[in-house]
Amino acid sequence: MRDRTKILNDPIYGFIAVPHPLAQALIDHPWFQRLRYIKQLGLGHLVYPGALHTRFHHALGAMHLMGEAIATLRGKGHPISDEEALGAAVAILLHDVGHGPFSHALEHSLVEGIGHEDVSALVMDALNNELGGALGTGIAIFRDQYPKRFLHQLVSGQLDVDRIDYLNRDSFYTGVSEGVIGGERIIKMLEVVDDKLVVEEKGIYSIEKFLVARRLMYWQVYLHKTVVACELMLVETLRRAKQLALGGAPLFASPALLRFLGHQLDRAAFNDPAVLADFLKLDDHDIMGAVKVWCDHEDRTLSRLATDLVHRHNVHIVLQNIPWNDTRIAELRAQVAAQLEIPLTEAERFVVTGSIVNNAYDPSKDRIELLYKDGSLHDIADASDNLGIAALSKPVEKWYLAWPRWIEERAQ
Repeated sequence: MRDRTKILNDPIYGFIAVPHPLAQALIDHPWFQRLRYIKQLGLGHLVYPGALHTRFHHALGAMHLMGEAIATLRGKGHPISDEEALGAAVAILLHDVGHGPFSHALEHSLVEGIGHEDVSALVMDALNNELGGALGTGIAIFRDQYPKRFLHQLVSGQLDVDRIDYLNRDSFYTGVSEGVIGGERIIKMLEVVDDKLVVEEKGIYSIEKFLVARRLMYWQVYLHKTVVACELMLVETLRRAKQLALGGAPLFASPALLRFLGHQLDRAAFNDPAVLADFLKLDDHDIMGAVKVWCDHEDRTLSRLATDLVHRHNVHIVLQNIPWNDTRIAELRAQVAAQLEIPLTEAERFVVTGSIVNNAYDPSKDRIELLYKDGSLHDIADASDNLGIAALSKPVEKWYLAWPRWIEERAQ
């Protein structure tokens, strides 16, 4: 009996189809199903209550858009084989499979020297071995090792289907309408010139809107100062827990989480299949389940960090255009140390400073070029008559200072 195409109902695109039994096998795999329990926006729901969608939703949406993009390019005469189309679908379906719970918070606290892209590549290799080499083309596309480089650009580039999906999806679930883009029109305007993904000239206004939406979504959602504050609290909570675990203190956590709390694990450690397998057992529930128990831990620092996070007693956070004064930082840490009766070194976990960068368009990495009717190509920043587009190609850095609201004096 022939396999029937499975249809899924997506709130953004309506009914979407799984393109191949191999894609369905990947979706059904426990490592992919785990993405159901990892929220797309981490702690963003603490600011936008509707932002409870997951990496699972996003991966399926990006897979659908990849199919749309492939169909568009085929319709314009570009030869893309069924194997290449399936490889591109596999690459985008698995592009986030290496994300840990709460995404970047985990990368900055429990593991060192390895990002989710590296873990995704390792997971793909493991799945490829399990499936008898069926993912070879998809892995080559993901790693930018496939001869048709424009396929990789659809997975990871300035106009990849990853960005097109997450902007519309995150806008939908947060209710931030500024993130809505003309994703369907952008895809219909895609072209390939000299193995490079470009956009037809008449798509210029859709690209302008895309870049502006990306800048606004970063300030309003991804780098919203309260979201940043909550993520800082989680990072410092995990770092304190790891510090205690490495010192031999008893700590409640799932067995998989205990491995990462109780050992210093780096990129090389992930070559051990057992380490990778434990990482792929972790989801948001492991982290928050442990943090809730840590609220009652005997360590005063860990207990307070966890309690503030669970009860949403957010740190106060202020942004400015220059680094913060060391004297003010030291004063705040001294107040925390005195009020909690903890050492100054531990007070550093409550008063945190650093910077965030918003860069909506980085032409140094991968340019967005418009294809004119005469065959010439022009960078969007040069072609646009919107002066703001050129400005978007310059990164904006802001420095934050975060401190507990419960200390006696606030920074001026």
